Amino acid sequence: MARNDDIIQYVIQISFPWLELTRPPVYWYTPTELAKRMGFYHSCQAVGQMLSGAMQAAITDTLDGRNELAGWRWLFVINAIITVIWGFAGFIMLPDLPNRPNPRAFWFKKVHGELSLERLARNGRAEPKKMTWAGVKRTFSGWVVYFIAILYIATVLGTYGYVYFGLFLKSLKNPDGSARWTVSQVNAIPIGGSAINVVFVWIWALLSDYFETRWTLIVLQAVIGIVPCIIMSVWTTHPLSVDLSAAYASYFISYICLGTAPLIFAWLSDLIPQDPEARSLVVGVAVAGYYAISSWSQVLVWPASQAPFYKYGWQSALALLVLVIIMTSILRFVDVRYLLPKREEFRAALEEDIVASKGAGPSVSADQIEGRRRIDGSSKVSPTSNAHEI
Repeated sequence: MARNDDIIQYVIQISFPWLELTRPPVYWYTPTELAKRMGFYHSCQAVGQMLSGAMQAAITDTLDGRNELAGWRWLFVINAIITVIWGFAGFIMLPDLPNRPNPRAFWFKKVHGELSLERLARNGRAEPKKMTWAGVKRTFSGWVVYFIAILYIATVLGTYGYVYFGLFLKSLKNPDGSARWTVSQVNAIPIGGSAINVVFVWIWALLSDYFETRWTLIVLQAVIGIVPCIIMSVWTTHPLSVDLSAAYASYFISYICLGTAPLIFAWLSDLIPQDPEARSLVVGVAVAGYYAISSWSQVLVWPASQAPFYKYGWQSALALLVLVIIMTSILRFVDVRYLLPKREEFRAALEEDIVASKGAGPSVSADQIEGRRRIDGSSKVSPTSNAHEI
C-alpha cells in the first residue's frame, strides 16, 4: 500500500506541478497571516509582468539585429537564461513542508518546522501529509473540489479582459491611419496596470487577514470587475457613444480586481483545515482546470481578429462575475451553516490531543497521537473522517 501511495504522490506532482508552489504557504502560516503571504506570491506575477513589459521595450529597442537575431528572438534567449537560473535556485530556496523539509535547503533550521507545526495545531490545522489514494478518492467524492475549481476558474476568466490591453492599444489608429502607439509604448503602457495590480493584491490580502474575511472581498472585487465589463460592452458595440477615455479607464480598473486567487485559496484552507490532502488536490485541480479551459476558450471568446471590438468577450466576463457573486454567497451560507460546526469539533478534538501529548512527554509524535486516538476511541473527529461529507 505504501508503494501505491508513493506512485500516487509522484503522479499528482507530475500532473499538478502548481501544487508544489501553492500548497507550502498553507502549512506555514496562521489564518490571519495566510492571505498576505499568498498575496505576496500572487503579486510577484504582476511584478513579473511589469518587468517583462519593460524588458520587451528595452530589448526591442537595443538588441534588435544584434548578432543577426531579431528583437523578439532575444526575448526568448534572455527569458530562457533567467528560467534556468531560477529553476536551479529553487532546489535550495524552497523549504517544502515543515514536517518534511527540503534537505537541500541548507538555510532551513529544524526549529522553524517545529514552530510551524505548533502554530498549525494551535489554529486547528492538521499536519501536512503525503498524498494517498484514499485521500484522492475522498477528495473527488466530495463537492468542495468541484465547487472551488469552478469558482476559481470563473474569477480568473471573468477578469481576463485586462490581458488584451496590449491588443487594444495596438489597434488604435490616428486620423491619418498610422498607429497611435509605437511597439515600445504598447509594451510599456500596461506596466501602469500591473503596478495597480500589485498594489491592490496587497490591499485585498491585508484587508482579508485584518478583518478575517474572504468572501466579502471576493464579492467586492467581482462587483468592481462588472463596471468595466458594462462600459466595454457598450463601447465595443457602439464605440461612438462612449468616449475613448472610458475604454482606457475600464482597462485600468480591470487591474483592481485581480486579487481573488489568494483569498479563494486562503478561504479553502479555512474551510477544510482537517484534510491537508484535499486542500492540496483542490488547488491543483482548480489551477489545472483553469489552464485547460483557457487554452481553448479564450481563442473563441477573445479572438485577435475582433480586437478591440470583441463581440462576446466583455459580455461573457460579466456573466462569469455574476456567477462568482452567486457562488461566493452560496459558499458563505454553507460554510456558516454546515462546515463551521465541524471545524470547531475538529479543533476541540485536536486541542484534547495536544494536552494529552504534553502529558505523554515531548517525544510523542502526531502519528502516535493519531494511533492512540484510534485505539482508545477518544477521537470525535479525525483529520479525514468527515472530509467526504463537506
